Amino acid sequence: MDLAELLLTSTHGIAFTGAGISTASGIPDFRGPQGLWKKYPQELSSASYLRRDPKGFWEFYAFRLKAMDSVAPNPAHYALAELERMGLIKYVITQNIDGLHQDAGSRNVIELHGTSRRFYCEDCGMNFERKEVLGKVQDGELPPRCRCGGVIRPGVVLFDEPVHLIHEALRIAQESDLVLVVGSSLTVYPANLIPQVVKQNGGVLVIINMEETPLDEFADLVIRERAEEVLPRTVKKIKELVGNG
Repeated sequence: MDLAELLLTSTHGIAFTGAGISTASGIPDFRGPQGLWKKYPQELSSASYLRRDPKGFWEFYAFRLKAMDSVAPNPAHYALAELERMGLIKYVITQNIDGLHQDAGSRNVIELHGTSRRFYCEDCGMNFERKEVLGKVQDGELPPRCRCGGVIRPGVVLFDEPVHLIHEALRIAQESDLVLVVGSSLTVYPANLIPQVVKQNGGVLVIINMEETPLDEFADLVIRERAEEVLPRTVKKIKELVGNG
């Protein structure tokens, strides 16, 4: 069966997305041939580096923040949101921090690695809007600071920090009979457990990724095409099959 037919025969499908789904929106991925971690050491995005050198951390993170400032969802994001509206995808579990799934209309989104749209003070916990933090950074305030003097940090999971909501995501995976992996290298633990749990419980594993992944050999379907082309085409075919095209 192709992807459209697999989705139509599932009763509790989920999507699991990684950086590759957002490359068409202009956000570089992390582990691809031109990935961010091919150019920079991962330590620059670690909690220990933030504590040790907050200015150096923010010099690097400000570059990432600006890269995400004017991005918009691409057809792959909109297609997943449409699949959710059709009842074929129950949740989007994402490793991404860009918020593009929500911008495209997805409602049931679990952000395993947090979000780049929330910031807070490490000392007092006060929350800050992205726009305010960007303003501080653009004014040369590195690191940006709270009124209490504490360093403001992004609401993302940094290297050497525990993943958010992993237990909820694993529970959902155990209930799912299909997982659609989109743009993930499937090399980051523990997030890469999500598709493994679905498969181990007898579910269908579909992988859409331009590069090979460690789970390709276990997948029911591997698609080596761009997600922004595959997913809209799949939505169109599903509508034709169910008579709503």
